[in-house]
Amino acid sequence: MQPSNFHALFDLSPNPYLVMTPDFRILDANQAYLDVTHRTIEQLRGRDIFEAFPAREDGSEDESSLMLRESLQRVLRYRRRDALPLIRYGVGRDTPQGRIFEERFWSATHTPIFDEAGEVGCILQHTEDVTELHRLRSRQHREEADAVVLEHRVIQRVEAVERRNRALSEEAAALRQLFEQAPGFICVLRGPRHVFEMANEAYLLLIGRRDILGRSVREVLPELEGQSLEGVLDHIFATGERFVGHAEPVSLRRQSGAPLEERFVDLLYQPVFARDGSVSGIFVQGHDVTQQCRAQRELQCHKDHLESLVAERTDALRRAEDERRLAEHALLQSQKMEALGKLTGGVAHDFNNVLQVIASNLQLLKQLAADDARSARRIQSALAGVDRGARLASHLLAFARKQPLAPVALHPGRLLRDMDDMLRRALGESVELETVLGDDLWNTLVDLNFLENALLNLAINARDAMQGQGRLTIEARNVTLDEFYAARQPDVKPGQYVMIAVSDTGAGMAPATIERAFEPFFTTKPDGMGTGLGLSMVYGFVKQSEGHIAIYSKPGEGTTVRMYLPRSLRAEPVVRIETAATAVGGSETILVVEDDPEVREAVVDTLSALGYLVLKAGDALSALSVIESGVRVDLLFTDVVMPGPLRSPDLAMRARQLQPDIEVLFTSGHTESAIVHGGRLDVGVALLSKPYRQEELAGKIRHMFNNREQVFQLRAVLQKSVRVPVRANPDASELL
Repeated sequence: MQPSNFHALFDLSPNPYLVMTPDFRILDANQAYLDVTHRTIEQLRGRDIFEAFPAREDGSEDESSLMLRESLQRVLRYRRRDALPLIRYGVGRDTPQGRIFEERFWSATHTPIFDEAGEVGCILQHTEDVTELHRLRSRQHREEADAVVLEHRVIQRVEAVERRNRALSEEAAALRQLFEQAPGFICVLRGPRHVFEMANEAYLLLIGRRDILGRSVREVLPELEGQSLEGVLDHIFATGERFVGHAEPVSLRRQSGAPLEERFVDLLYQPVFARDGSVSGIFVQGHDVTQQCRAQRELQCHKDHLESLVAERTDALRRAEDERRLAEHALLQSQKMEALGKLTGGVAHDFNNVLQVIASNLQLLKQLAADDARSARRIQSALAGVDRGARLASHLLAFARKQPLAPVALHPGRLLRDMDDMLRRALGESVELETVLGDDLWNTLVDLNFLENALLNLAINARDAMQGQGRLTIEARNVTLDEFYAARQPDVKPGQYVMIAVSDTGAGMAPATIERAFEPFFTTKPDGMGTGLGLSMVYGFVKQSEGHIAIYSKPGEGTTVRMYLPRSLRAEPVVRIETAATAVGGSETILVVEDDPEVREAVVDTLSALGYLVLKAGDALSALSVIESGVRVDLLFTDVVMPGPLRSPDLAMRARQLQPDIEVLFTSGHTESAIVHGGRLDVGVALLSKPYRQEELAGKIRHMFNNREQVFQLRAVLQKSVRVPVRANPDASELL
């Protein structure tokens, strides 16, 4: 056959043919092949057959492509025709909706075509698309499998029915035996008159009668008339509905002439049907549960009582647990604040000593540099820094509850009225201030200056929280904190208090912020906008005043800080005496007792510059030796805390015994229990807190000497008029 004729047959053959090289690259394909594969000759020619017809859309090979590769290898190896019954290929078709990747099944035959040298020159693939045949066979196989499953299920159903029938037969036999031997009562009633046809021993014992067969229920049990079960039998016979009763009460006369006895029965009324479907009788089965019901009633009474006791106990335990958790939390918070207080108190004490050295030397330098304006300005600036440090230390001491307080009886209403102008200036014009005073406000015993500072701090904090705009409300009223409230706050004593509340309309606080609000140096303000000592100072002042403080706040709902100050029965003083310190010296002799050498030298230089004759000692024993030597000392100026076995208060007592006219002035960086109890100075004790200025020291000493001079003059007058001995250093009550 001529090649041209071969190509004509190849192209016109209705069977799909493909010609490929020994390395499986496509040389040619007839039109039937192109139609089956939905490809063009340009898309196939020169491409590897596995690349042109990938088994999967992602190009990876599967079992079909591996079988095809093996078949082609066998053709090359054995040089004979090899048939592949079924291979699977993915064929892509372009449609208006896009390219569709379709799974197809082919039956392929590969025939080697030899060249002139007798080698395999190419491979002819005859392909037949058997996709539909494969799908038809698969469907047939599935249907056959479904038929087998269905047949198996039918057999199982038949077997189940047979087992059920056997079980029903066995159940019927068991029911017959149960009727004969059942411990529960059973009877069978026939006809619309409900005549007893059968009854077991338990039923006869229940009703207390035996001659019942052949008689109707109304004849045997006339006492049922009017009871709840009377019409049930007629209803069941008429409707064919069964009735189940649980613990049904029935009153029976168990002996002729006996009184009715209440019994409780669990029962089942089951209609018995005839072949035509009509009700021919009623099957009755049940149990006498009278004893169980009576026991259950009694048990229920005990159970209700027990549940009531358990509920009460549970509520009490829950309340106790809630109170314990609250108390535990409050105790932990109190312990944390106490630890912070001890730390800040110690730091403030040492800081005050340092500030005192700096302040004393700066004041001495200020006198030396009086003619140098530039140096004087710098010294004055440094002194201003000392003042700021002193205020910082004062806030720390207030938080630590180590600031000496001088409490007086105070009416909160008068204080708030006196502070109104100052508060309005501090808040600014954009903040509305409202003061609400309760009726018949009690007095409280507090340090006036510290309370004013506390209110001012709270007002400024509120102004900042409102960003300078809003409403600030200050409320004062009488309250009583009961034992229940005090039990949840370990540092609160039940009793009467004056409550002063400061409320704002600001941003409010989150619970985590409230937890730390009283800690020193904690602040939510931006850097440089606050020290975080305002609330801590207020906290320490209120606690040292034996009061209570609490914060109530929610984000977006503003904040209220409530100070509870103990009620005082004392009357408020009519006049408050203000003493101004002046830098006036004198010629008296002063004994300075200070263990810190730098502080001691600074104080000695300051007092010497004021004209006083100054003696000095590094501890209390050394100071006592000076006094015991006979040297006249007009004033003993001593630090509260001194090293050695002799305490400063004991030194003061011995000094007054040896020199009755001596004045004693204590100084300290914070309060100590030796001269302060409950955060308040002992009566008759004079204290100058560190750091102090030269003017404050000079004014305090001069004031004490002036008071002593007045006492001397009053003593002389009394001795002349009364002629009675007068003790040195009498207290105010003796003079009056």
